[in-house]
Amino acid sequence: MATTADNLYPGVQNAFSPRATSFGFGALHYYRVHYLRMRNVTLSAEEELIDRARLVARQRHTTLNEAFREWLQQFTSSEGNVTAFDDLMDRLKDVNAGRHFTRDELNER
Repeated sequence: MATTADNLYPGVQNAFSPRATSFGFGALHYYRVHYLRMRNVTLSAEEELIDRARLVARQRHTTLNEAFREWLQQFTSSEGNVTAFDDLMDRLKDVNAGRHFTRDELNER
């Protein structure tokens, strides 16, 4: 007898199988595989810089690709942070501290 996913996991449909299963009331359910579409990007940098970046990524138990994706996420969200900061400053523009502080008072720790 050949080993298939259906034999290994009885009652579980193969994710790539076009077969539908029926669960009461005649409802049909199809299994689908969801995936993210990614685009390749080619970058140019000095060889030594790339080697150092790979070393840092390895020390962080990640890959250079994953580190780049994290950086890209932060880079694209920075505009949102600026907008949020500007909105906060607009909301606080009417806040009055009660008096003006001296430079020394502002710099006290």
